[in-house]
Formats: sequence, C-alpha cells, structure tokens
Amino acid sequence: MADMRLIVAGAAGRMGRSLVRAISETSGVVVAGALEAPGSDWLGQDSGTLAGLPANGILLSADLWTMSKDADGILDFTVPGATIANVAIAAERGLVHVIGTTGLSSSDDAVIRSVCTRAIVVQSGNMSLGVNLLAALVKRVARSLDDGFDIEILEMHHRAKVDAPSGTAFMLGEAAAAGRNIALDVNSVRGRDGITGERRTGDIGFASLRGGSVAGDHTVIFAGPHERIEISHKAENRMLFAQGALKAAIWAHGKKPGYYSMADVLGLGDI
Repeated sequence: MADMRLIVAGAAGRMGRSLVRAISETSGVVVAGALEAPGSDWLGQDSGTLAGLPANGILLSADLWTMSKDADGILDFTVPGATIANVAIAAERGLVHVIGTTGLSSSDDAVIRSVCTRAIVVQSGNMSLGVNLLAALVKRVARSLDDGFDIEILEMHHRAKVDAPSGTAFMLGEAAAAGRNIALDVNSVRGRDGITGERRTGDIGFASLRGGSVAGDHTVIFAGPHERIEISHKAENRMLFAQGALKAAIWAHGKKPGYYSMADVLGLGDI
C-alpha cells in the first residue's frame, strides 16, 4: 500500500515541528505539505530543516488548496480560525482531517460536524493514549460515585498557552459529566475568586495553572466526605501528541466520511 500523504498545519510551530519529526520516524506516512498562515515569516522555509531534520524539500506554504491536491490527510493543531478555514478545504478534497486544535467554540464544533458527510474527521482535545484512557476511567468513576463526591479538574501548561482551561480539561470534564448524566455547560465552575459562596452540589470545577515549559499535566479529583480519589496524567514531551495524531490518521485512512474521536481510534467507545 502506498504511503499516506499528510499535510502538517502550523508546520513552523512547536507542535507542527513535532509532527514533522514524528512522520519522519513512522513507516507508512510521508509529509506531503507544510501549511503556515499567510504573511508568516516562515513561508518558504524547509519543513524538515525547521524540525531539526535533514531538508525534505517540503517548503512552508499558505496555499492549502494546492498542496492538498495530492494529499490524503491533514494534521491540524493550530488555532480555531485556521482550523475552520482548513475544514472547508479538507471536506472538498475528501481528506482525513485530524483536529487537535483547542479553544474551539460550540459554533466552531458545529461547523466541523457539518462537513462530516464528506470529510473523515478525527477530533480530540488530546491525542495521547494515556489521556484518552484517563477520560474513560473518569467517566467510569463518575458513574460509580454519587454527587457526594465533588469533581475538580486541575491542569497546568507552559507559559505560552493562550487558552484556559485546556481542551484536555474540557474533555475530562465532558467525560465526568457523561458519567453523571449531566450537561457540563450548566454544571461547571471555571476558576474561583473572591467571596464565591459555598460549592454547589453537582458542579464540576476547573482550575488552570501556567508556567515554564510544562507540556501538559491534568488531575481529576473526586473529593468525598472522608476520602479523596485523584487520577492524573503528565505529558513529558509533545511527541506523544504527535504519535497519537499519526495513529488517528492511519486508523481513519479509508474509513467512511464521518465524525470520530480518539475513543473510536483506541476502541474505548464502550467504556
């Protein structure tokens, strides 16, 4: 079978460079394009060189339409506006679109789902195996414990991260809410300051820390009357997200158009 031809969106960024490196280390996939924003200072640079590899001849370009002509998929860890622009072209080309972008609004998510009759979308707030197993465990524990156990989600990321709480924190919150059979958007507290009053039973709390070069730490706390259960995941390197994204792309290659998650990729849908 021919190698899967992948476009890396945001190829000059930290995650983009990790994706280029991961592709170079993975059999069955090749870099078919390197996308950057119009006006970027990195346009025209070699994507392999930027990733700390030998030159690969794939230069950064802002023209997704042209580079997608001979591609099979796009790996997209960018920003909401860019992802939504990419979605339309990926759908038109019938590409596998792996979306790890965070900070997307509910209307952004609706746009993404609207193209899934034509495109193969795999979307997750976190592409790591460990985090998706954590989400499955959180859902199961939330289902097993009543609301006498308060749920709090603590996350920490590097100082340059621009959105909070993280997409992974929301993903874990959604898992907890699903376990409790409640809606997260009406049962969440996102940071506390000042005289907040007593904690409301059933709420799912979020707290965000920023500093240094932390790739991503997440802890879900179930705090009961006389005991506390904590489930944690610590990311040590962005390559784990890149490898998860590649696993998702390879899994989705040849699938029918539709909307998929990492739980589908990893066979965790029944947990």
